[in-house]
Amino acid sequence: HPQLDLFLDTVEKYGHLPALASKKQGRWSKLTFRQYYEECRKTAKSFLKLGLGRFNSVCILGFNSLEWFLADVGAIFAGGFAVGIYTTNSPEACHYVAENCGANIIVVENDKQLQKILEVEKKLPLLKAIVYYKDDIKEKRPNLYSWDEFMELGSSVPDEQLDKVLAGLKPNQCCTIIYTSGTTGNPKGVMLSHDNITWTARAAGEYVHLKTALEGQESVVSYLPLSHVAAQMIDIWLPVTFGVETYFAQPDALKGSLVDTLREVRPTAFMGVPRVWEKMQERMKSVGAKSSTLKKKIAVWAKAVGLETNLKRMNGCGKEITGCQTMFFKPDQEGVGEVCFAGRHVFMGYLNMEDKTKEAIDGEGWLHSGDLGRHDEYGFLYITGRIKELIITAGGENIPPIPIEDAVKEAVPILSNVMLVGDKAKYLVMLMTLKSKMNLETGLSEDELTPEAVQFCQKLGSKSTKVSDIVGNKDLAVYTAIQKGVMKVNDQAISNAQKIQKWLLLNRDFSVQSGELGPTMKLKRPVVSKMYEEQIQQLYSETPDF
Repeated sequence: HPQLDLFLDTVEKYGHLPALASKKQGRWSKLTFRQYYEECRKTAKSFLKLGLGRFNSVCILGFNSLEWFLADVGAIFAGGFAVGIYTTNSPEACHYVAENCGANIIVVENDKQLQKILEVEKKLPLLKAIVYYKDDIKEKRPNLYSWDEFMELGSSVPDEQLDKVLAGLKPNQCCTIIYTSGTTGNPKGVMLSHDNITWTARAAGEYVHLKTALEGQESVVSYLPLSHVAAQMIDIWLPVTFGVETYFAQPDALKGSLVDTLREVRPTAFMGVPRVWEKMQERMKSVGAKSSTLKKKIAVWAKAVGLETNLKRMNGCGKEITGCQTMFFKPDQEGVGEVCFAGRHVFMGYLNMEDKTKEAIDGEGWLHSGDLGRHDEYGFLYITGRIKELIITAGGENIPPIPIEDAVKEAVPILSNVMLVGDKAKYLVMLMTLKSKMNLETGLSEDELTPEAVQFCQKLGSKSTKVSDIVGNKDLAVYTAIQKGVMKVNDQAISNAQKIQKWLLLNRDFSVQSGELGPTMKLKRPVVSKMYEEQIQQLYSETPDF
């Protein structure tokens, strides 16, 4: 059994080393790999005691934590499916996932998440128990267990019973289901096999030259949503494969506390979604602008030295990992086609969605990614756009929005999010938001501008410190600067059809909580188009301000 063998191998090699670190009352509490494995077995036995059926699911609803990891691995060891649910999901969205995957048990972090499940539990006939892991349970109910009560349940289950289940698991069987964020329609359950998880973890780690713990233990910080496959791979499976120590960030990581954890832990490896790197880049540019000439020279030298060790091509994705086959479907004259993959890392299919599976994976086993891309002469992969995101204008021109959006954000640093609009329209328009502070309690953007945005205004001679100052008063200095940036981008456009004709500054920034961004901070284009339908229609009916 791939995952069991992986754990046993790791325990044998690195059993004494720290595996997981959780901060409690200001101090880090750690589990070694041997303790981690034993706790996973205990969790699995408790799931068996609660009646987790073979090929039924354990849903996990909460922020990254030791209990999340144990529930995930424990569900797999017990012969079930591990299924993460996004903490931002509504009760109805939680119900859809839990019903679709046949959940027997749901593990929740706190009262806020518990209430969502209690609202829909009567519509979940297969649900046998709810496990609550963060705080004390406010109200006792049948089949609701605290984490300690739950872990105690498995003590009466003999090791032989669990070993028998583990012996029956096969590498090509599903063990984890990852649900898409459901930007268009219901989420799809992506089925991943035992072999997919273990193969991909090893291949990805080797590709980025991750050291094994014998060579020097690496460390990572777990902060991205674990219901997403990238976080599961980086936080759970790469560490087990290579003996990496995982530190858990605080629940408000993406609202501001992540930087404190990073400073304290100083991880040797870090994965960020594009928005996280953008935030870091903004701060570095801001600090860099104030640096002395000597510091700037050192920074230029360091960047040059850093790029000598690996092959690199700016804006490329690098080369595919060993074992990944690539094919471009229906390439054009420049070799740009839909990027298709085959290999052990390709998912099994969508749960209970045979038609959607056939749309994604063709008869020869190629996964059609929906991305447009090409290879250069060195074999580097470039993603040039996304088929579904392509804007097809009324004149029939295909326009990939992301390069234009990125160029506008670079030209106008006060902008936080931008979205190009123009499908089936005569010309392109753009929605824009300003960089503003985030409310750490609600996760929503506030009216107050970020220090970088205020600095931008001051350079223009504007006294604005709030979004409402700029949008409400149509701050001429800022609006003129934005228009100049747009014109600069338009000057680089390869055709008139790719030029932005009008734009609108919205009165608040996008966020995960308000629905415009997905769990990994990706723009939900259909959602934004619907939310700002009236404003978009206005842009097509009015004459521009400039």
